[in-house]
Amino acid sequence: MKIKPRGNIKRRILLALRVQEFLRKKVMLRALKDGVEVVGGVDAAFKGRKIVATVSLFSFPALLPLEDKSHVGELSFPYIPGFLSFREGPAILMAYKKLSFKPQLLLFDGQGIAHPMGLGIASHLGVLLKIPTIGCAKSRLLGEYQEPGPLRGQWSYLYRGKEKIGAVLRSVDHVKPIFVSPGHLTDIESSVAFVLSCTTRFRTPEPIRRADVISKGIAKGL
Repeated sequence: MKIKPRGNIKRRILLALRVQEFLRKKVMLRALKDGVEVVGGVDAAFKGRKIVATVSLFSFPALLPLEDKSHVGELSFPYIPGFLSFREGPAILMAYKKLSFKPQLLLFDGQGIAHPMGLGIASHLGVLLKIPTIGCAKSRLLGEYQEPGPLRGQWSYLYRGKEKIGAVLRSVDHVKPIFVSPGHLTDIESSVAFVLSCTTRFRTPEPIRRADVISKGIAKGL
């Protein structure tokens, strides 16, 4: 389901909300089983009206870089909190289509179900691509939590009221936590385990970090 690039912004937001309501019903949360051999990281960078989306594939659990594909496109949706999928999604899907082989899991620099509509970019694109996805954000979009312990691997649940919608994970000792939420075909506990397995010396998972560096490098040269 696509949003036309032109037209009244209020009408486009209402249509985007309908799309989110439709796709939210298709999100499935369940434990992510073993068998992941290739994991992908997704990120995007911007320059003017241009967007650069990159998908970086790594072997798992060895975390060896395997392939990087990027797509440069024109932005057609404004920056509005809660609607990141409509701004970045089209370019990400184009980059994903360029991959010579597909991952069994995608990590997004963004939210999964920890989203006002329960459908952040990780959930939205997970449903469209029909693969397990996890949101891994540097900041909280919504929810309440208790600060996790100071050491790597310590985490606490992120709540929306009484509902658990994600986790607050300390990925590196004594560094600000990251906000992890299941996107599609995974659950909170599986998401935390896989994100932690994909982080090394840095706060963000290696696949996302590489995608970030590549997309920013391409955008700088535009």
